[in-house]
Amino acid sequence: MDQLLNDFSPGLFIMQAIILVILLFLMIKFAWKPIMNSLTEREEGIQNALDQAENARKEMQNLQADNDRLLKEARAERDAMMKEAREIKDTIIAEAKEEAHEQATILIENAKATIKQEQQAAIAELKKKVGDLSIEIAQKVVRKELASQDDQLRLVEGMLEEVTLN
Repeated sequence: MDQLLNDFSPGLFIMQAIILVILLFLMIKFAWKPIMNSLTEREEGIQNALDQAENARKEMQNLQADNDRLLKEARAERDAMMKEAREIKDTIIAEAKEEAHEQATILIENAKATIKQEQQAAIAELKKKVGDLSIEIAQKVVRKELASQDDQLRLVEGMLEEVTLN
């Protein structure tokens, strides 16, 4: 340290100080503003990039929320459509059952009417045959018993007496 103090020259020190001040002045005048401007621009660029990233994140959240909402709406609409389809299916089945029941009832009524008509026709046919048979039997009996005309006249007069005219 002693040697440093021995080699110290005040003129050299002042010159170096003046050169340092000039160099600092030139640096401040010509280099400081561009350096600060570039730092400010870089800072603003970084801030803008951060803001854009934040906006993109918010937009993604909004899109995700919209997608979730649309998905819920689509599910609700699908459920409503399925419910409506089930109701329509149940209605169609109920109408088909009712129509089938009505058709079956009509067919049964028609069958009953047809059976009744056929029964009436069969009874009428049976009565006719029974009547014809009775008449034949009666004719044969009457022919045998009423072989004489006197017997026939007595029978007719007896029947006329039984029948009363209104």
